[in-house]
Amino acid sequence: MPVIDAHSHIYPEKIAAKASDAVGDFYHVEMAAPVASADALMAACEGTPITHHLVHSVATTPGQVETINDFIADQCARHPEFIGFATMHQDYEDIEAEIDRAIKLGLKGVKIHPDTQKVDMDDPRLMRLYEVIEGRLPIVIHTGDYRYDYSHPRRLKRILRTFPKLVVDAAHFGGWSVFDYALEYLEDENCYVDTSSALEFLGPRRAVELARAYGVERVMFGSDFPMWNPATEYNMLAAMPFTEEEFEAITWHNVEHFIGQKIK
Repeated sequence: MPVIDAHSHIYPEKIAAKASDAVGDFYHVEMAAPVASADALMAACEGTPITHHLVHSVATTPGQVETINDFIADQCARHPEFIGFATMHQDYEDIEAEIDRAIKLGLKGVKIHPDTQKVDMDDPRLMRLYEVIEGRLPIVIHTGDYRYDYSHPRRLKRILRTFPKLVVDAAHFGGWSVFDYALEYLEDENCYVDTSSALEFLGPRRAVELARAYGVERVMFGSDFPMWNPATEYNMLAAMPFTEEEFEAITWHNVEHFIGQKIK
C-alpha cells in the first residue's frame, strides 16, 4: 500500500542548510532536519512505510520562480517517488506562461506561502493565479498563523467561493496555530486539509476530532519536512484511533483525488 507524504519541502544542496535555518528562524523552532535536501528527505524516511512525497519550495522573489520550478522538476526526474508542485510569486510577470511551462515540465500542482511571500492570499495578483489554474492544477496554500493576517482562513473562504472548481489543500489542518478557528471558516467549504505541523500541537484526540469534523475524505497526511521528521509524524498518525479505511484514505486515496492521479 502506498503511503504518501503530501507536504514536504526540498531545496538544492548548496542552499539546503541555509533554507532549513531560515524556516526555523521564521517559526522559532528547532528543525528536525538541519539540511532540507532531497537526499535528507529520503534518508529520513528510510525504513518507514512512506513511499511517495509531494515536494515543493517557495519563491520569495519573482526571479526565483523559474529556477525553483526547474529544480523541482529535475528532482522528480531523479526520484520517481516524488510528486512535484510548482511555485509562483504574486509579482511574477507572466503567470499563465509559467504555469503552462510547469505543466510541460510534469509538475502536478502549485504551492504558495502567503506569510513568507508577504501577500494576502486573496490579493488580486494571486486571484489571477487561481483563475489560471482552476480546473487544471491543484494548489497547496499555507493557511493560518496567529502572527499574520496574510493567510487567514477567512481569505481562503473568499477564494473558494470565487473559484468553486479550484482544488485546494488548506495546509496545516486549515490554519496553523489557529486550528479550531479555521474549522469555523472551512468546515463546510470545498477544500482539503493536511496534517502537517499540526499533530504535535493538537494531540491524538483533537486531531481525530478535527479530521472527522472536516470529513476524513478531505484529510491528507503531511510531514512538513524539514520542520518535522516524517517517520515521527507517520507514527503519531498511525497511533491514532482511525479505522483502517480512514487511515488508508488519509495516507493514500485522498492524495490521489487531490492530484487527480493514481499512485501505486
